[in-house]
Amino acid sequence: MPQPETFRRILLKISGESLMGDAPYGIDSATVQRVARDIHEIHSQGTEVCVVVGGGNIFRGVSGAAAGMDRASADYIGMLATVMNAIAIQHALEGVGVPTRVLSAIPMETVCEPYIRRRATRHMEKGRLVIFAAGTGNPFFTTDTAAALRAAEMGCDALLKATKVDGVYSEDPEENPNAKRYENLRYLEVLSKDLKVMDASAISLARENGIPIVVFSILQEGGLAAVLRGEGPFTMISEG
Repeated sequence: MPQPETFRRILLKISGESLMGDAPYGIDSATVQRVARDIHEIHSQGTEVCVVVGGGNIFRGVSGAAAGMDRASADYIGMLATVMNAIAIQHALEGVGVPTRVLSAIPMETVCEPYIRRRATRHMEKGRLVIFAAGTGNPFFTTDTAAALRAAEMGCDALLKATKVDGVYSEDPEENPNAKRYENLRYLEVLSKDLKVMDASAISLARENGIPIVVFSILQEGGLAAVLRGEGPFTMISEG
């Protein structure tokens, strides 16, 4: 079983919903700044960090498709929402002294750099934090899949999924307070139990590349550093 304290390069997947704070939608400045402080804490201790951020606090492609928009168009709008979140996180990170670059899978040179794997690797080698925006640049793929893909491309030791809950549960803990929280799961268990923590393509991609997935809550300040010390509640998904 991999141990979090051995992770030297990680990909942090931040859900868009976790950036809303208590608001029903949008970007909560105080929440973004708190997340930036958490990232700064581990970055300053020598952990190499890259980030993929979702856009669900602004727009979700699946919801747009359900409302009558065709899925591809809805997904492109969702990708643009992730760029907005990435720029907000970049601003907060640079405010606490973390040099940051945003690389977008959809080229938009006036606001960020285009995603080129070698460029991203070079940024990280120079001690910069890299935020990957616009998912994979393709519709029908979630930002979870983008996170697994970028983690593989960057040679990350682990994919840390920051959510609003402190791990993977047998059921939705908000609907069932007696739901069981798993401490360890195998990739195939997540798929067979249909636990919905990430989409199947993301889980399969992580499994194929031997990248453990750690699911934890981003709501508690200092939670990210605690996870990397192997402390606090979280769920580890690996080959076992």
